Amino acid sequence: MNTKPKKINHERIESKIRNIIDSVNMVGDKIPSDFEDFLSLGLVKEGIYKRIEFAIECIIDICNIINSDLELGMPESEDQILDNLEKNKIFDRKTISLIQEMKKFRNILIHKYGEINDEQAFENIKDGLKDFETVINEIEKFLKKHK
Repeated sequence: MNTKPKKINHERIESKIRNIIDSVNMVGDKIPSDFEDFLSLGLVKEGIYKRIEFAIECIIDICNIINSDLELGMPESEDQILDNLEKNKIFDRKTISLIQEMKKFRNILIHKYGEINDEQAFENIKDGLKDFETVINEIEKFLKKHK
């Protein structure tokens, strides 16, 4: 029986974390405090949407890497990856819920790009930037445990 500890690809995960931080910082630097100013950003607004979408994709990629590296099972969907991480106590319910909400927002950005409610998206982004930090902190805690 093979009891060798499973190897976590720290470098890939840390690279994804840097991508998330870079994207969130770019968005934080560009997003105005006022919705009317946000609406007037034009192409910059579209760039903000793309950067948030990319940051969320990186979080989902990290979840997939962890699921794969720990051999938690072959998922049929992103939701199943998150279920595996919660079931195996990789992340707590609060963190999984945050990621699920981010994933829903990413899906809106991807699939309904022309029909986005800009005001709702603006509020989600402005209020949600701190959620990226929360998720990153949980990922970093996981990495420390699996050195």
